Amino acid sequence: MATIVKVLSTGSEKGSCIYIATEGSSVLIDAGPSKTKIEKLLLVQNYDPTKIDAIFISHEHQDHCAGIAFADKFKIPVYGSVGTLKAIGRLDSGRIVKTNGFTGFASFQNHYMNVKAFNISHDAMEPFGYTVHTADKKVSVLMDTGCVNEEMLVAMEHSDIYVFECNHDIEMLNSNTKYHDGLKYRILSDIGHMSNDAAAEALAKLIQGRGEQIYLTHMSQNNNTADKAEKAVKLALFEKGLVKNKHYKLAVI
Repeated sequence: MATIVKVLSTGSEKGSCIYIATEGSSVLIDAGPSKTKIEKLLLVQNYDPTKIDAIFISHEHQDHCAGIAFADKFKIPVYGSVGTLKAIGRLDSGRIVKTNGFTGFASFQNHYMNVKAFNISHDAMEPFGYTVHTADKKVSVLMDTGCVNEEMLVAMEHSDIYVFECNHDIEMLNSNTKYHDGLKYRILSDIGHMSNDAAAEALAKLIQGRGEQIYLTHMSQNNNTADKAEKAVKLALFEKGLVKNKHYKLAVI
């Protein structure tokens, strides 16, 4: 069975939830939608909720963990950093993740899947991005982050599939009169959210033209469009000599 990556839901309004599966194992990255909604999203895709082995939470903001009760219903272990588990009230019941391994063992690893964490830059207690290694693919999931530094690039390099935040167009955000200056500053800061240009710059450093799959996610409904996000990434990769559908695949979710 080839590795499956399905962005079930994304964005501040809908909540983030990514399904990753291979033969014999499946996990969720984040549980942002409600408990009932996550179950429905899985069943619509014919994914069995009882077969989920783990849920990894990137950070404690509600659009990434509001549906965590889904884990209780199906008795699924919840993984996250000490800061995240503490913030969501699961420090005692959850399983602690560290960037150099997990408590009690090197990483979440079974016969089919190996999950590792890396630090990201967001205004949360201790936010993480995740890489998932399967028999045939490396998947990198980078959700809410205000910047991408060298440590993050090293963690994600040589991936086959990238699930990447592409939150806002800077010009649209700056001209949005419904957003006060403090909120704009927070979004644009290094602990805010990734702009189209920042995502494009990072992806240009990561994509090698091996047919990688890119999913652009967590787009603002007020400060971005799918067309602007796609154009920014395509331009950055074109300047590197890479063309969509020839050297890589791109989908805006």
